[in-house]
Amino acid sequence: MSGIHRSIRRLVVVVTAASLAGALPAIPASAKPTPGPPQAVFDRWTDQADFAAGQSEGVVASATALEFEHAIGQLRYDDPFGHPSRDWDYARWTSPVQPVGFDATELVASWTANAPAGTWLQVEMRATAAGTQSKWYILGRWAGDDEYLHRTSVPSQGDSDGFVAVDTFVAADDRQFSHYQLRVTLYRLAGTTRQIALRTLGAMASNVPANRKIDQASPLGGAQGIELAVPRYSQEIHVGEYPQWDGGGEAWCSPTSTSMVLAYWNSGPTPEDYAWVNPAFADPWVDHAARGTYDYAYEGAGNWPFNPAYAGQYGTDGFVTRLRSLTEVEQFIKAGIPLITSQSFKANELPGAGYSTSGHLMVIIGFTGSGDVIANDPAAPNNAAVRHVYPRLNFERVWQQSSGGIVYVIAPPGHALPPHVAGVDQNW
Repeated sequence: MSGIHRSIRRLVVVVTAASLAGALPAIPASAKPTPGPPQAVFDRWTDQADFAAGQSEGVVASATALEFEHAIGQLRYDDPFGHPSRDWDYARWTSPVQPVGFDATELVASWTANAPAGTWLQVEMRATAAGTQSKWYILGRWAGDDEYLHRTSVPSQGDSDGFVAVDTFVAADDRQFSHYQLRVTLYRLAGTTRQIALRTLGAMASNVPANRKIDQASPLGGAQGIELAVPRYSQEIHVGEYPQWDGGGEAWCSPTSTSMVLAYWNSGPTPEDYAWVNPAFADPWVDHAARGTYDYAYEGAGNWPFNPAYAGQYGTDGFVTRLRSLTEVEQFIKAGIPLITSQSFKANELPGAGYSTSGHLMVIIGFTGSGDVIANDPAAPNNAAVRHVYPRLNFERVWQQSSGGIVYVIAPPGHALPPHVAGVDQNW
C-alpha cells in the first residue's frame, strides 16, 4: 500500500563470521554473540568557532553562518534535467579531518542554509581507510528552489573505496574508514552579489551490524504518557497530484512528515509560497514540500538530507543521524522534539499498520503510559486517521533492523537538544 517512495538502503559493510572462515576456529552457533546496536557518531558545525577550524576559500564565518565573501573560481554547469547551461561563481569551505573512533561503513551528511534563487551548494566527503584518502564523493547538489538548478543526488561515483547510494556514502567491503572530511562549495550566478549562507553542517558516520535481531524492547526512557501536539497530515489525500514530483500518495511520506514537524514548530511555507498549488488540493503545503525536497536523479522526495534542508529554509535547524533505541528517542520527546523515523516492514511485522512497505517515513510524537509508540503515520486515508499506536517492540525491531535507526531531527535554533547518553559515542 504505502511508502514505496524509497527503498531502505541497507548497504552496510561489516566483517562477518563467514568472511573470517578459515582464519579462526568455528564458533558454535549457540556461542555466537548477538549483534549489538549500531555504532554511530555525529559531528556538527554550527557557529563561527566551528567554521573557523576549517579551511576557508572565499567564504567568511559570521556569528550565525558561513557566508559567500568573494569568488575563487567559476563553473559552467550543465543541468542534466532541463535548465540551460549557466556560469556560477563559487567559494568553498573544507572541514578538518574528523576521526570516527571506530571502523565506519557509511556516512550521511546534512545541512541547513539560506539559499535564495540563483544560488546553490554542493556537499562532498572523502574517507580515510588504512591511512589512504579516497577521492571526493558528491553527496548532493542542493538548491532552495528549482528556478535555476534542479537539486539532485549524483549517481555512478563508485570505485574501489566505495560508492554513493543516493545520499549515503557506503565504503567498499575492505575499506572501512577511520576518518573523513567534508567540503561544501557555495555557488551564485556569475557576476551577481546574491548571498548564500551555510548555517549548519553535520555528518553521521556509522557501522550497523548485519543481521541484527531485536527480541526485547529497549528500557523505558521516561517519556511514558507524553504526546506532543503535532498536526496530522495524510499523504494519501494527495494521490495523483503533480506527477512531475512523483505524484503524491505513497511517494510523499517524507515531505508529508516534514510538513507535520514544521507545522508543529509554527513554521513552513506561506500562502504566497504555495500559491502555485491547485486551489482544489487540500493541505497545499505538502505539495510545496514535495516539490522542495524532490531529488531529480533519484526521482523521489525521500532524499534524507534534502528534507531537513528544506525545513531549514523556514528558520529551523535540522540534521540526519542514527539513534540506537527508542530509549534515545524518548529523550527527544521529553525535550519537546518530535522525530521523523525511516523504516521498512511487512504488514504482519508492525501490528496496526495494515500495509507493507519497502521504505517509509513517519513521525514519532510520543509514548503511551506503557511505552508504546505514538506515531503520526501519513500512510492513512485522511488526516483524522493519521495517529497510530504501535507496539514498542515491533516498532523498534522494524526501525532498527531496516534503516539502522535513521531519524530526521528538526527543531528551532536555540531549542535545547537532550543531553547525550553517557559512555557511548555522541550521535546528536
